[in-house]
Amino acid sequence: MASPREVLTIAGREVAISNPTKVFFPALGLTKLDLVRYYLAVADGAVRGVAGRPLVLKRFPDGVDAEPFYQKRAPTQRPPWIETAVFTFPSGRTAEEVVVRDAAALAWVVNLGCVDLNPQPVRAADLDHPDELRIDLDPVPGVAWPQIVEVAQLARAVLADHGLVGWPKTSGSRGVHVLVRIRPAWSFTEVRRAALAVAREVERRAPTLATSKWWKEERHGVFLDYNQNARDRTTASAYSVRPTADARVSMPLTWDALATCDPAAFTIATVPALVAAHGDAHAAIDDVAGELDGLLALAGQQAAAGLGDAPWPPHFAKTSGEAPRVAPSRARTPGRARRTPKLPLLLIGQAKRKEDALAGLARWQARHPAVAARLAPEDVLVDTMRGRSSAYYRVRINLQRVPEAERPAEVAPDPDYDPAVEWAGARRR
Repeated sequence: MASPREVLTIAGREVAISNPTKVFFPALGLTKLDLVRYYLAVADGAVRGVAGRPLVLKRFPDGVDAEPFYQKRAPTQRPPWIETAVFTFPSGRTAEEVVVRDAAALAWVVNLGCVDLNPQPVRAADLDHPDELRIDLDPVPGVAWPQIVEVAQLARAVLADHGLVGWPKTSGSRGVHVLVRIRPAWSFTEVRRAALAVAREVERRAPTLATSKWWKEERHGVFLDYNQNARDRTTASAYSVRPTADARVSMPLTWDALATCDPAAFTIATVPALVAAHGDAHAAIDDVAGELDGLLALAGQQAAAGLGDAPWPPHFAKTSGEAPRVAPSRARTPGRARRTPKLPLLLIGQAKRKEDALAGLARWQARHPAVAARLAPEDVLVDTMRGRSSAYYRVRINLQRVPEAERPAEVAPDPDYDPAVEWAGARRR
């Protein structure tokens, strides 16, 4: 039975918290109201991270152990003081998205079941020109924290060499985000091009530590995800609680603190006291907006050296000069009509829930212990696949380190979730 709602007075407004005792973090026993109270405790920094930006609502109505769904359009039933902005997607379609400017709107969004906050890199006043460039450092499995920090410091140096200031935070998962305030004078395409230039320059300076390769099967070390700067791609904002068992937080830090921190130390239980004692490390992030001329000049030099555009996400239109938008393992060999796989990838499972996909991986490893022992961490590819309104998960194995005679045969995936069947059922309903 749902618990009675609780009405909070925030920033002079009444915000109703429905079902406040509903458990959102089962491992910790934390409720929806606990989540709301956390965000209110860090409201200055949390609002700064999303202020004036359209939000993609990633909703966990049944808590973090259940699958979320994505809602880009603002609920039709909302208080009259909730602001919206009409954002245009890559397809040309539009949607009214929620815009948060104060703690009351923040609490209202969290009440919808939004555990983390996912803002666009633009402000409502100018929806076509980002004022934030995002460097997203995504380590492959097995990469230790010191290497991630080293790559982040290299990104900081590249930014500084081109007149820009990077503000680091933990991602709340395994990586690091470096945020860069810029003057809103460049398009999404130009900002993405600048981010790609950073990724390629970091890779040039430390080729064994970092990569700009888009395809997972080609990555090693720390991937700098330049495509997070494409239109309608979002990342968790500062002070966002991530949907992890320990309720970990995406924590803004100074560069010195980043070098010595343990990301697991920043949780819903610890961050409010840290902020109360030390303040917000990103309090001055909006004070200076940089220029992209230097990075775009670097991108021009890279293009002159033969580096064309890198692959875009699959739902974007193909661009002039873009590399082939096909994974190397599926690319055709020149002169051959049929595809000749360049990498021996084995699909072993697809699932609606990540834990089910990983359970299938564990079963496969138990069936093939000798093969599993030969694999490096980066040979296990766990992909989050984009569905119609939610994600699903695919697990593949790169058998490049396994002698051909010892490679297991491909069999039906376990589990074998097919999103097309679910979509067809939804259409019929």
